Amino acid sequence: MKETYKSKVYTERPDYADFDAPAKFQAIESIIAKRLREHPKAICSYSGGSDSDILIDLIERVRMIFSLPSVEYAFFNTGLEMRATKNHVKEIAKKYGVKIEAHRPKTGIVTASRKYGIPFVSKIMSAGLEEWQKKGIPLSISKEYEEAKDKAAKRQELKERYPKCESVINFLCCCNSEGEPRPKIQLVINSSKYMRDFIDEYPPDFQISAKCCDYCKKQVAHDVQKDFDMIITGERRDEGGMRSVPRKDNTALCFTETSEGQYRLRPLYYVSDADKAWYKEYYGIRYSDAYEVYGLTRTGCCGCPISYKAVEDLEMIRPHEPNLVKAAWNIFGKSYEYRAKYNRYKADRFMAERERKRNVEGQMSFEDFPEVMP
Repeated sequence: MKETYKSKVYTERPDYADFDAPAKFQAIESIIAKRLREHPKAICSYSGGSDSDILIDLIERVRMIFSLPSVEYAFFNTGLEMRATKNHVKEIAKKYGVKIEAHRPKTGIVTASRKYGIPFVSKIMSAGLEEWQKKGIPLSISKEYEEAKDKAAKRQELKERYPKCESVINFLCCCNSEGEPRPKIQLVINSSKYMRDFIDEYPPDFQISAKCCDYCKKQVAHDVQKDFDMIITGERRDEGGMRSVPRKDNTALCFTETSEGQYRLRPLYYVSDADKAWYKEYYGIRYSDAYEVYGLTRTGCCGCPISYKAVEDLEMIRPHEPNLVKAAWNIFGKSYEYRAKYNRYKADRFMAERERKRNVEGQMSFEDFPEVMP
């Protein structure tokens, strides 16, 4: 029986990761209390989303129980936030008697998107395609690699032919730096099914990049958080994507020391969707109108194309905030349209392959007519 590979995020998870609520949250409360005692100069990122609502409630309850120092809260407004979110931030600050400082980027999302490009499918895919567009490497190298008998030698030859392009070569050829095929990891183009063929048949007519997030959120956060001893965030493994990819310096992903000597605490990392639902009901948490009225299941930079539901979510927002929806379409519209084209391409390829398989399996053979066999 083939052994199933499991990452260190799973194999080295702490015991409480397997607890059910309320035991899991009791363990998390103890962790928060311990770390706040050790590192009282702490700042917490508050987004106005459901994870942040659970996190701030946990922190403030723990602070009250153990008489711990206050925590700074920061809201990073990318410039494309829902009114429902901004109103909720004010309501939460009032509810807990805390100050949630709002911060805006120096480079706005419109400027960043026009200068660097817009996201497509995921941050990983956007980064890979951005490098491919910059380097100008032909997609045909992937066929060279696939047809090569000695893949390690071909990978070395491609490296020499296209110097300083190793990450793009790995991305397009779905391999690692040793030339070993790695078709199922997230860091390659075909981590999204048929993507390489789709890009080949329908090259994008716009610049792809996820740098808008770097300039409108990450850099702002870094500047705000740099003078604190500990940074608290609400990341959860259940969110998937980059947040579920193990970091080289981190296995548990709950509490770590950064290269700058700061500490990062992610109290909710092992909290599941079911855990969240329990906590919300038990403690009577009310999320923002974006959830409770509009019906969204996730918030963030409005209309971000990284969400597969971006267009669907915008239609849920439209009756309440039509101008914001218009702005999102003006910024990200090309990515929405390209993704719709990609989704149609995937569906057509899937149906065609299923039909071919059905035809092959249904072909007649001599064995079907034994009476005419020689």
